[in-house]
Amino acid sequence: MDNIRLRKLKIEDKERLLEFANNEKISINLRDGFPHPYTEMDAERFLSNVVNNLQDQIFAIEYNGIYVGNISLIKCTDVYRKSAEIGYLLDEKYWNKGIMSRAVDLICEYGFREMDIVRIYTGVFEYNIASQKVLERCGFVKEAVFRKSIFKNGKIWDEIRYAKFKTQ
Repeated sequence: MDNIRLRKLKIEDKERLLEFANNEKISINLRDGFPHPYTEMDAERFLSNVVNNLQDQIFAIEYNGIYVGNISLIKCTDVYRKSAEIGYLLDEKYWNKGIMSRAVDLICEYGFREMDIVRIYTGVFEYNIASQKVLERCGFVKEAVFRKSIFKNGKIWDEIRYAKFKTQ
């Protein structure tokens, strides 16, 4: 899909970010650091941090020239320094179009090529079946189930860990 690309986020993305980020269907699948409701102040703080922090690899996802989501690779430290954690979110209007699968492929290619890593991993809440399918389509393997390890919206959930490895 040549109509999908990753680019650096910019302050001017604020209005579009506000359009899709204040959606409970998105926030229920993310850590509590992603607030709901998502306010103008949240968007300003996030974009300012991303634009001014050159270490974290957080990108905008564009589909047909429209900013539709975010994707990140956060490199780990210490003995985990050859690994990075992937995270992502997508405007609900663009779900089920193959956009996230392509974005995950693109960021994995970038990470393995540019970040000196050999492993990309993430944890997915047990009820987020769509994200599990994206990861599996992109060559991630299920490594473990962390039983009753997530507390989200007043309930205890399992976390499913996935990883993908650099091939030589």
